[in-house]
Amino acid sequence: MFVCAGQSEQFDFAAPIGIGLVEAAIRTTRLCIEERPEELTFIGTAGSYGTIGLMEIVETQTATNIENGFFEGKTFSPIETIISFANDVSRETIVNSSTYITQDAPSAQQYLKHGISLENMELYAIFKVAQAFGIPVRGILIVTNYCYANAHEEFLARHAEAMERLSQYIRSRHA
Repeated sequence: MFVCAGQSEQFDFAAPIGIGLVEAAIRTTRLCIEERPEELTFIGTAGSYGTIGLMEIVETQTATNIENGFFEGKTFSPIETIISFANDVSRETIVNSSTYITQDAPSAQQYLKHGISLENMELYAIFKVAQAFGIPVRGILIVTNYCYANAHEEFLARHAEAMERLSQYIRSRHA
C-alpha cells in the first residue's frame, strides 16, 4: 500500500496520512488497524543535507529521529532513534525526520558527519508504526531542496515537477 503526506503531496494511488511526525503516526496507526496492509511504501519529498542532488529519487528502509540539539550534546532521547528494515544498513540512504525543516548549512553538515543524507518530516513515524505492526516498509523520496537558508523557497519552486517525476517513477517501477 502506498501512503503519502497529503495536502500538497497527494497521489491518486496513495492514501494520505498527514504532515509531520504526529499526524503521520496517528493516521498510519489507524490505517494499519482498519486496512491491515501487507506492506507500506511512503512516497514524498525530501531535503538534502548536501550529498544527494536535486530531483534525485531515493529508495530507503532506514530512518532516524534526531534533533539539532543532539549534535551539541544538549539533548538525549530514551527512544530508539534509528529504525532500519534493510539487510545492510551501510548501503542505505539514511533519512532524518523531525518536526522542523533544517535551514542551516552547519547543521546540515552535522547530519552528514553522522551518515544521514536526507530529511523528511514523516518517514520515521511511518517506520515506527510499521515496526509495531510487523509490516515491511520503505520510503521513496525525491529531493526538492538543499537544507540551507532558502530550503522552503527551493521546495516550492521544484514541488510541481517533483510530484510529476515521482509519480512517473512509481508508475514505471512499482505499478
